[in-house]
Amino acid sequence: MAEVKVFPVCCVVQHYAWGKAGLDSEVARLVLGGDPQALIEEARPYAELWMGAHPKGDALIKDNRISQRTLGQWIADFPGCLGSKVKDTFHGQLPFLFKVLSVKTALSIQAHPNRELAARLHAQFPEHYPDNNHKPEMAIALTQFEGLCGFRPMDEILGFLRNVPEFRALVGNEAAEELQSADGDPGRTSLALKKCFTRMMNCEKKLFVDQLNMLVKRISEEEAAGKDTSGSNGELLLRLHSQYPGDIGCFSIYFLNRIVLQPGEAMFLGANEPHAYLSGDCVECMACSDNTVRAGLTPKYIDVDTLCEMLNYSPAPVSAKIFPCVRDNADPCVYLYDPPVPDFTVMRIQIPSSARQYTVSALDSAGILLVIDGEAVATSAAALSDITLTRGSVLFISANESVSLQVTSSSGMTMFRACCLL
Repeated sequence: MAEVKVFPVCCVVQHYAWGKAGLDSEVARLVLGGDPQALIEEARPYAELWMGAHPKGDALIKDNRISQRTLGQWIADFPGCLGSKVKDTFHGQLPFLFKVLSVKTALSIQAHPNRELAARLHAQFPEHYPDNNHKPEMAIALTQFEGLCGFRPMDEILGFLRNVPEFRALVGNEAAEELQSADGDPGRTSLALKKCFTRMMNCEKKLFVDQLNMLVKRISEEEAAGKDTSGSNGELLLRLHSQYPGDIGCFSIYFLNRIVLQPGEAMFLGANEPHAYLSGDCVECMACSDNTVRAGLTPKYIDVDTLCEMLNYSPAPVSAKIFPCVRDNADPCVYLYDPPVPDFTVMRIQIPSSARQYTVSALDSAGILLVIDGEAVATSAAALSDITLTRGSVLFISANESVSLQVTSSSGMTMFRACCLL
């Protein structure tokens, strides 16, 4: 019998506490769309859907003609499915992990190490850093998606140091004045910013808890009196404090840009870029790693020293953090999100309502296709039988295989495809 090279997979859900619960979660709704028999528990968080072959969330193959149970096992047995370049470059491994996230409460203030640091952390602390790979990642908004990303422009940080005395108390006058005097000199600014952030993250617990309580009390009173609290970033501070009371991470909003992505907009997070997701739903793609250095807004292991040492202390505006997508010249239905790393590229495929047929083109890379909206019947010489696609369907497509879609929904289709374009 011919080898099946295109097949549907059933993906692993991660129930982290920060996820949206029950059918409020886009993750849960996609799971139910892909499998109407799935049992969704209303009170349980459905935080992440993992689409890939990572050992902590290896997708199950939904084709009983295939003897391998999981995608990871199948790739190990047929590494040629990755495409020759991908197979050689990434030593027979699928180089990316594709996800959907549904965020209710903030994720930790975090950054991901570069390859060199990842190898060192994994060797020293394997219980906290489970692999030796880097973890660049990209988030593409499905709904309005809010996060913190990168250090704010200097004038904004200096403005908060003037307007928020509780914040200045944690940084200290000396470091704040050093930052002020460094303005305009990128090298000195970076060092001064590192000193300010490190001072704040390492200040005594009693000091920051007292200052945080004072700040929360002041902003609450100002809000009750109908005053504008935007000069203290009041709404966001109260929200984070309600989610993580007494957490030093609440003060990070005065250092980091708040970014709000509209559906289809993206942000790319390279190595050492400080960030935290705050709310909303997104598609995320990353190098296949689970390495995260955390320092606040989390009950998990915190590694303040490593985080403060590794960060990229380059101030930049929000506009610099939005990662552009480019329409594909060869296919007007495809929008390409192609980050400056070799591990992954994401395509958003938007099939108009007028189209009844569409071909998912062959690439020299294995890919994972996720249906967000719409229905179709998929056929491929490498599938050996028709596959019905609905919202929540996930398809593994081997390298150099195309898939023909007979679109059955009247409103077109929206899909995302993760791949590796070397």
